[in-house]
Amino acid sequence: MAGHQHTWQAGSAHQLPAAAAGLAGPRASTAKGDVICYYGNRGEPDPIVLTPGTYGLSNALLETPWRKLCFGKQLFLEAVERSQALPKDVLISDLLDVLNNEEAQLPDPAIEDQGGEYVQPVLSKYAAVCVRCPGYGTRTNTIILVDADGHVTFTERSMMDKDLSRWETRTYEFTLQN
Repeated sequence: MAGHQHTWQAGSAHQLPAAAAGLAGPRASTAKGDVICYYGNRGEPDPIVLTPGTYGLSNALLETPWRKLCFGKQLFLEAVERSQALPKDVLISDLLDVLNNEEAQLPDPAIEDQGGEYVQPVLSKYAAVCVRCPGYGTRTNTIILVDADGHVTFTERSMMDKDLSRWETRTYEFTLQN
């Protein structure tokens, strides 16, 4: 799983999981029977059980077909495809590169329609996987890796003091209990 956290001018934040991959087993459960769900503050009132697959989430509902979301999923899947041949630290670096991609994915009528006049001045920045706009943008990236033995590597990269030139990366490792 890889995700962003955006900051708003007012200072509030929300978590944006970008994708979950490699789910196996019947009824969207893992080998241990865990169920993966999506739940947001808009859309369906109840959690949605996800079937095995890869999902994208940007600053809209799950799987909103924005070009930046489709592009980010493509980059994510390419990183996952290479992951078996990579040391864990290189995979984490590759996933952070995906989350920090600033290539505008334009034109994107879906973003333009949803954002209306508000998004026009910042469209070239807002239409990227990683948003860097005055007062709004990506401030935290989160990578969560879980191996078959339940070993978890949780890496978070956070902007320091709203300064784009200062970032801190922290990694925590632990094993899930049965």
